[in-house]
Amino acid sequence: MNDNFYTLTNYLHQKNKITYPMEDYLEMIYRTQDNPITITSLSKNLNIKKSSCSKMISKLKNLNLINVENNQIVLTKSGFQIGSYLYYRHHFLEQFLKYLNQDDFKLEQVEKLEHFIDEITLKNLIKLIPLNTESKPEQE
Repeated sequence: MNDNFYTLTNYLHQKNKITYPMEDYLEMIYRTQDNPITITSLSKNLNIKKSSCSKMISKLKNLNLINVENNQIVLTKSGFQIGSYLYYRHHFLEQFLKYLNQDDFKLEQVEKLEHFIDEITLKNLIKLIPLNTESKPEQE
C-alpha cells in the first residue's frame, strides 16, 4: 500500500501556507496598489461583502502581509513579494490558456488552476512554454 497517497481534501488541509482566499486578496491588492485600496474598494473588486473583507484583512494583518494606514490597505514587503508572485502566476496561466484554448478561453479556468499549481511546476511550464508575460515576480 502506498502511504503517500491522500485525497484532495487531505492535501488541501496539509497546506501550511496562506489559504486560497488569502491568495486572492493579496493578488487583488497587488493588482490595484497604484490606487488607494480600502475595504470598500477591495470588497467591490472581489465581489464580496465588506464584512467578509474586513475579517480577511484582519487575518492578513496578523500574518504581517498588509498594514492598514489611514483606512488604506498597504502590502508589507513580504505581502508585496507574495502578491507579485501570485499576479505573475495568474498572468502566465492566463496567457498559457489563451494560447492553448484560443477562442474557448475562460478566465474561470485560470482562477481554478492558479491555486493548485506549485512553484516548481510553474517554473518548469515557463521554461517549456516561454510566453510573453509582463514581468516576473520580485525575488526574495
